[in-house]
Amino acid sequence: MKMIMNVEITQGYAKWVELFRSSDDVRAKYGITVLAYGHDKDDESRIYQVLEIESMERMQEAMADPELQRIRTEAGVNVDSQQVVFLVE
Repeated sequence: MKMIMNVEITQGYAKWVELFRSSDDVRAKYGITVLAYGHDKDDESRIYQVLEIESMERMQEAMADPELQRIRTEAGVNVDSQQVVFLVE
């Protein structure tokens, strides 16, 4: 399944992208493939990720991982602002 995730960040894009890139191994553990990521050219406070994952269950497992939660917190992710769109092909 492919999805687009949108979230507000509070620690700046440079910090978020550094921590995002450093967590490749955590995402790989759950079979999450990053297809694209970035921000709108006029707004670095909201980031977008296009991800592919085998199932919603695997995504829920990943979101419950303490290491991934720690990374997201350090990166300034405002979890309450998170929006997810599941793509239908």
